[in-house]
Amino acid sequence: MAVYLDYAATTPVDKKIIKGMLEHSDIYGNPSSIHRIGKEAKAFLEENRQKIAEAIGAKPEEIIFTSGATESNNLAIRGTLSHFNREVNVITTEVEHMSILETVKGLKTHVKYVPIQENGLINLNELNKEIDENTTLVSLHYVNNETGAIQPVKEIKESLPEDVLLHVDAAQAVGHVNVNVDDLGVDLMSMSGHKLYAPKGVGVLYVRSVTHLHAQLVGGKQERERRAGTENLLYSYAMSEAVLEAVQLKDERNNVILSRKEKLIDGLKEAGVEFKVNGDLNSQSPHILNIYVPFSETELLLTALDLEGIYISGGSACNAGTVTPSHVITKMYDENRAAHSLRISFSHLTTEDDIEKTIQSLKKLYDRLK
Repeated sequence: MAVYLDYAATTPVDKKIIKGMLEHSDIYGNPSSIHRIGKEAKAFLEENRQKIAEAIGAKPEEIIFTSGATESNNLAIRGTLSHFNREVNVITTEVEHMSILETVKGLKTHVKYVPIQENGLINLNELNKEIDENTTLVSLHYVNNETGAIQPVKEIKESLPEDVLLHVDAAQAVGHVNVNVDDLGVDLMSMSGHKLYAPKGVGVLYVRSVTHLHAQLVGGKQERERRAGTENLLYSYAMSEAVLEAVQLKDERNNVILSRKEKLIDGLKEAGVEFKVNGDLNSQSPHILNIYVPFSETELLLTALDLEGIYISGGSACNAGTVTPSHVITKMYDENRAAHSLRISFSHLTTEDDIEKTIQSLKKLYDRLK
């Protein structure tokens, strides 16, 4: 029986969501059409937008549907910076998702990188040192996709000057930590459907109503002229259901997830498997565990586990097909540690039997490879 422990890469689509999509498949009109079929589609779209807004404490007009967190991150960064007709700079870190790092790198804008501590968290004093009169945007992970490190988003926002925008990539945060935008004070927040048991190809960008954002996809007036293209009705439904359930069931699911994570850590220790946790468990999301395994290189161990029917990863799935050590672990520690690290990510669907099998497989491989 296969054991899937790569939920930070993607999740299976919830069968309830698939059923709901089929039940609403007769709503097929173009939301921009003015006839009855179009108006019905528009009403359905706005109902889905409203559900997401309520789930995160936003207004419906602050929700933009996108194709996923990668597009949301691009739109957040490019869309806000294109508003300014003066010299500006952006602050981020070197452990962000590539959709942030590659976006800021491709801009004709000065980028400042704040160092990350060994626990994976940003140093607020170092952040504040980098802010000057040209700083317009700080863009960060809320929960790091490789280590699960939870950035102190509320404290970061409170430390920033009033005119500096804060964008957070919350793809790994929804369903695991508080994502109420009023509590956090964020100006922009990216979300991804396929991390929440919705289909791949749908996401959301929250944009606070006072924030100026210029469309990067043009050719239509959809999404209040901030993202051109006919909206995907059924995916908007899937996203709304996924976000709503993730927020409502956060504590219940986290209790299950944390128990599985603790069982794995304790089981590996009892089995005598040599490993160290990357980062600090006390400041990490419950669903991600990144461990240093000095007895084997990442690629070799992943291949061996795959043959055992245990499916995990070495880091971000967006870097799939490469043997380059994780840039996140490299920046937190060094390249050698990154080349000997695994990311294990859990779900409320993860069973105790899944954990037992994983412990047994890692113990067997440890005894063989040490």
